[in-house]
Amino acid sequence: MSAPQIQWYPGHIAKAERQLQEQLKRVDVVLEVRDARIPLATDHPRLKSWLGSRERLLILNRLDMIPAAARQAWIDWFRGQGDRVLLTDAQAGTGVAQLSQAAQAAGAAMNARRKQRGMLPRAVRAVVIGFPNVGKSALINRLVKKKVVESARRAGVTRSLRWVRVSEHLDLLDAPGVLPSRLDDQTAALKLALCDDIGEAAYDNQRVAAALIDCLQALEAQPLSGVTPTLFFDRYGLSVEDSGEAYLAALADHRCQGDRERTALMLLNDFRRGSLGPIALELPPTA
Repeated sequence: MSAPQIQWYPGHIAKAERQLQEQLKRVDVVLEVRDARIPLATDHPRLKSWLGSRERLLILNRLDMIPAAARQAWIDWFRGQGDRVLLTDAQAGTGVAQLSQAAQAAGAAMNARRKQRGMLPRAVRAVVIGFPNVGKSALINRLVKKKVVESARRAGVTRSLRWVRVSEHLDLLDAPGVLPSRLDDQTAALKLALCDDIGEAAYDNQRVAAALIDCLQALEAQPLSGVTPTLFFDRYGLSVEDSGEAYLAALADHRCQGDRERTALMLLNDFRRGSLGPIALELPPTA
């Protein structure tokens, strides 16, 4: 089974990107949210050119889904790149208070400039931006402390831009997920599919599930990844002896009466829900 080709760029994303670039003129601080399991694959190649000199905070969401050692490795690596990085778990609310404080602090320079011009201070305006389904809306709901924007663990829920007041000190712009119009890096695109950070119509479940098995097998050699040699046996009572495609077929016979589609969905959902344990699909590049 060859590696699946993955492309996805629905019309609402193209429209939202145009609106976002207009709204950025009003923004003081950018809160860029990435998936902690795949921080490099959820890096939009055009984002820095859109932001210009605006203050930017990098947020790695879903910290609970990667091992603690991997979290620290990513913090160290991003700080070494000059990024201001925070880790959050939007579902549990972990790190959200620190994020609010950091956003307000990052916008303090704006009010300092206003004061110099004899103007009154105003709320800091921040935009929450990132790939689909990385947890942007869930973070906003946590910051506001109530459900003000729709949030679900699937790509494409937010389809338009909306300003939300967090407090008298902070306003947030919730934007739909943004993606490159063409996914030239198919390795990164596969990771988006594995983590459900792209629409389901972009891929075939069985091919992606087989690729997940191969990917996790390759990560056994990386201690920080969280993948153990007995991961599949511990979960399913069946060890991987061959390729991901062969294991998918064997597991279908073992657990799902030969139904490979049902087996593929079981594997993908177990990974996405954290039932296989905390796993980092990406680790910081080494020199």
